[in-house]
Amino acid sequence: MPKPRHADLTDHKARKRFGQNFLVDDNIIDKIVAAIHPKDGDNLIEIGPGQGALTRPLLEHCPQLQVVELDRDLAALLTDKFHSYADFKLHQGDALKTDFLQFKRGEAPLRIVGNLPYNISTPLIFHLLNYAGNVSDMHFMLQKEVVDRLAAAPGDKTYGRLTVMAQYHCQVEPLFIVPPGSFHPTPKVQSAIVRLLPYKQPPYAATDPKLLHKLVSACFQQRRKTLRNSLKHFATAEQLATLEIDLSLRPEVLTVKDFVELSNQLAMHPL
Repeated sequence: MPKPRHADLTDHKARKRFGQNFLVDDNIIDKIVAAIHPKDGDNLIEIGPGQGALTRPLLEHCPQLQVVELDRDLAALLTDKFHSYADFKLHQGDALKTDFLQFKRGEAPLRIVGNLPYNISTPLIFHLLNYAGNVSDMHFMLQKEVVDRLAAAPGDKTYGRLTVMAQYHCQVEPLFIVPPGSFHPTPKVQSAIVRLLPYKQPPYAATDPKLLHKLVSACFQQRRKTLRNSLKHFATAEQLATLEIDLSLRPEVLTVKDFVELSNQLAMHPL
């Protein structure tokens, strides 16, 4: 196991129910911090700081760092460890239930980072996409499979609901792989770092974003069935016949643009 420099390990035992795997590889830590490029004055929020492996170097660049930690024991540990940073703020709670607008400071956009627990990474990303208009960038450590899904292209086996909605809101940039040995305890899967850059204006704008989300969800619940089958709850047979798309296609071959255009057509004739 790599010897930690930034991440001084404690007696805290990783808890499976929180999906805890603590980053201990200093080379990887330095790479992540370089990718984030934190600066003094940034409105930077870290999700799931754990034992503070990333927190300490982030604080060195951005003393106003705020963190969200669910584990009460770790929250107490972090509060004690970083008490000398007067502007450091810790919020003990569930990131899935956190209103990230509370972190807004004037016109400064949010910058969100985190080693996201594998067991909640997908719902957490969906939660954070709700705040995309208030975020300049997001850097996450995720299971490599999730990063592959975020960056997938139409027709890929990993292309799905997460892909479409993430790429609707953000430019997705996979950065680098993080091997299992970089963590304690060692996970059984590879991890990867991804950068999400929310669009100020999506390249393809949905007239009804909620309808787009419902449409994409419905289509990928039945990804092996045709659009005709997936859309029957969104339009009458007569309305379906007027849509400018081949209804014999499967959802997995549609681009983000296709989904947006389909959503906008359905929005014109709601049931």
